[in-house]
Amino acid sequence: METLAMHISNGIIDGPVAAVFAALALAALTACVLRGRRDLDDRLAPMAGLVAAFIFAVQMLNFPIFTAGVSGHLLGGALAAMLVGPWVGALCVAVVLVVQALIFGDGGVAMLGLNITNMALLGTAAAYLLIAVLLRVLPRTRAGLAVTAFVAALLSVVVASQGFVVEYWLGGTTDLGGNLAGLAGTMAGVHLLIGIGEGLITATTVLTVAKVRPDLVYALRALPTPAVPAVGVSGGVR
Repeated sequence: METLAMHISNGIIDGPVAAVFAALALAALTACVLRGRRDLDDRLAPMAGLVAAFIFAVQMLNFPIFTAGVSGHLLGGALAAMLVGPWVGALCVAVVLVVQALIFGDGGVAMLGLNITNMALLGTAAAYLLIAVLLRVLPRTRAGLAVTAFVAALLSVVVASQGFVVEYWLGGTTDLGGNLAGLAGTMAGVHLLIGIGEGLITATTVLTVAKVRPDLVYALRALPTPAVPAVGVSGGVR
């Protein structure tokens, strides 16, 4: 059951599929670098470093799911998207994954393209799309911001898990039991539970930052503000 953890180990997906996703991940990260450079300023640059360090630290803390030997941890896509935006956020998560694979052996080096695609790209993109929608329809209060962070984090984890299902369908080499639909359901169910923990951590962290320095929350600066805003750059979240 260890193969149900989010990090893909070497040998679970065949070489050609892994190589294709490595190329896709490299192209996407290049686009993130080019686009993210436009967002970097005196606030975002140090914040990006702090976000990457925080994600790295929290990903080292695993928590069990049921008793099947499956463990989960914060992926960080939603947190990064909220605090530093989708482009820089994807780069933060990707850097963490590279360090984990090269130094700690968490996820196969040959599978880096797959892991980056799922956690850094799909997870962050799905999170920011949800954030953009929710911050337009929910009041910008502490409760609204907490719901936004929680839902985006939870669903982004499930989306990232389904990326693995597609990759396994294209080039899976390990018998994970059951058919593809069964695998998709199992991955979604397990990572829904992981997402609850991620949502709580993300919401707590974002609220803490927004209360003290709402100007450091990228999503609050970049997305349109309602006609009667509930968040003030100097006053925090109400």
